[in-house]
Amino acid sequence: MKVLLFLPELFMLLGILVLFHLSVAGAHGRQARTAALIFAFGTVLLSVFSLGREGTIFFAAYQVDLFSQLIKLILALGLCAVLIIGRDPKDIEDSIRPEYYLFLLGSTTGLMMLISSAELLTMFMALELSSFCLYLLVPMRDDRQGLRIQMEAAVKYVIFGVVASGVMLFGMSYLFAMSGSTHFNVMLPALVAMLDNPAVMVGVVMVMAGFFYKLAIFPFHFWVPDVYQGASNETTTFIASLPKIAAAAMLVKISTLAAPGNSTLVSLLTVLALLSMFYGNLSALVQKDIKRMLGFSGIAHAGFILVGVLTFGEAGYAAALYYATGYVVMSLACFLVICNVSRQGENVRIDDLSGLHQRAPLLALVLAVGMFALAGIPPFVGFMGKFMLLTNALSQGYLMLVILAALNTAIAIYYYLSVVRVAYTTEPESPAAIQLDGSTKVLGIALILVIIALGVMPGQALDLAATAVRTLL
Repeated sequence: MKVLLFLPELFMLLGILVLFHLSVAGAHGRQARTAALIFAFGTVLLSVFSLGREGTIFFAAYQVDLFSQLIKLILALGLCAVLIIGRDPKDIEDSIRPEYYLFLLGSTTGLMMLISSAELLTMFMALELSSFCLYLLVPMRDDRQGLRIQMEAAVKYVIFGVVASGVMLFGMSYLFAMSGSTHFNVMLPALVAMLDNPAVMVGVVMVMAGFFYKLAIFPFHFWVPDVYQGASNETTTFIASLPKIAAAAMLVKISTLAAPGNSTLVSLLTVLALLSMFYGNLSALVQKDIKRMLGFSGIAHAGFILVGVLTFGEAGYAAALYYATGYVVMSLACFLVICNVSRQGENVRIDDLSGLHQRAPLLALVLAVGMFALAGIPPFVGFMGKFMLLTNALSQGYLMLVILAALNTAIAIYYYLSVVRVAYTTEPESPAAIQLDGSTKVLGIALILVIIALGVMPGQALDLAATAVRTLL
């Protein structure tokens, strides 16, 4: 049955309707969170059930295959983690929490539909569904201190998002004009045959720009530090994780429209990757707010993901997806600590982590593993992801890119280990212990195990990613 191809998304849409009903009925935040968790875990089960299914629906505008279903499973698991981390969003008023969880599910649904899009207009509408839900999540933060930083962050987020959407639409018009179709399977052979035409490359790059914005690639990164700092801790947890894997997957899909070895596009992506790495890492060095630091470091990690994309090969694409998945897990681990250290929903400074090993040993361990992994220290997934990306790039002849990327890894080690130093070697300003509930402890241990498992045994994950990428090629 065709409906089985759309089952995870259909279940998420049902969850949105339920949360809308709870919102109208004036339900409490705890009821809304319980409903959101039920639908998130249900979506995980349905995504597992749908892994082996393939086909097209909605007049071939929606493509279901291993590539899309695998990313949907990661998105569903990530949503579950975000909901557990944000079990009590301290900076979100209880009266608006049903709407808050509604928009979380809405944004995730948009990302899931985005991955299966096989046509330009479907892709654009799914991207906008996800984006507009995020635009509404940012200003929902409580304004106890009267600073209204969440409003400034939301305005910047919307403005940059609108510009990125406009650029993407302009690029779509080029691709449609050159190929005569908005369906990827029709566009691909038509565009490959005319790659010597500059309009094709301009169109492909402009469409990529929409996902550069989501992934925070230079120069579409300016919203990141302010949005990370201005949004609530729980909202930032979502923004810093799930959209990244979706954007990386869509960059892989869009890049298939260009032939491998196109020197112009490779040069452009190389420059953007290096600028992202250097700007992100050098800016992160001087940050005192840990969310801003993670925001700038996310820009640098986006540059590493781009290293896999610019090789235009199966191995590079697989490594990019592997690294993006690892980055999601590493980010969730760090934000699990931030959300629990923050007592009233306030932003956490690096100094606030002083003596964390005494106040909450498990959180300190989760933080250390997350920071070590982000820094690229073995045996964690960050090291193996960077190793696979740089090895593949080196085999393709990008020696200078690999050298500069390795230099950026060395820069990043300093500020990541500085956070661990504060957590383990300084005395706490407040000796009060941080209490954790059972679900938080289980999630923390699970994230540690996943980070280690992906780093120690990357073979199966990379093989699965390569098999999924093969369905696109």
